Amino acid sequence: MNLFVKLRQYFLDQAESVSNLEKKINYIFHNKEYLNQAFTHKSLDTEPRNNYERLEFLGDAVLDIIVSRELMRDFPEGDEGLLTQKRAALVQKPYLASIGQLLDLMDYLKIEQSVDLSIEKIAEKQQANLFEALIGAIYLDGGIKPCRKLILDTVWTYRQEAWKSTNYKGKLIEYCHSQSIDNPLFLVKDISGPDHQRTFEIQVKIGTKKYSSGLGTNKKTAEQLAAKVALEELGASF
Repeated sequence: MNLFVKLRQYFLDQAESVSNLEKKINYIFHNKEYLNQAFTHKSLDTEPRNNYERLEFLGDAVLDIIVSRELMRDFPEGDEGLLTQKRAALVQKPYLASIGQLLDLMDYLKIEQSVDLSIEKIAEKQQANLFEALIGAIYLDGGIKPCRKLILDTVWTYRQEAWKSTNYKGKLIEYCHSQSIDNPLFLVKDISGPDHQRTFEIQVKIGTKKYSSGLGTNKKTAEQLAAKVALEELGASF
């Protein structure tokens, strides 16, 4: 097989791959560059406009808005604490990673081979990042409506699964409300490690008291662990 034939087959395979993903999410991109960017890891292209990090940032915000609106509809009598707890469970990395796995998003990731995706925590982070980047790409390409549809078809459809797991951050907020004490603050004590394998250290502060830290490969996981530690040190049942 000569080089021309190989290249032609490569691009045909790429087009088929994109087409399969668009079928899965039931959305056809007008500008395929957004889709390409959403699956390009920083290890392959450090230019911010060419990798998925900016789209992930945008997708995270879009996800928060849509999930928040649906929660307000679903819990018309719910206060801020309840809504915060429910939302936290739906936007945490492990849950979003499960959605990414459902859509087989890792099949489309373009990344340097030096990034070890056999490590579960790294793979989980990538799954979640890709889902948020995909939401960001759809928003730029088609606006809020198709984003809402995809989120309702995935994140919202399986919300009960997310709510089954213990949301320690939500539990801590509930505990503070029940005890009429200050809401917890989640302070970033330290961020270490290379870009593709960061470790976050988060500490809970309630009033003037600080509690032991929680460590995680992303901020939300570290916050959950820090909240769990705080609950234990407070002697709260959960």
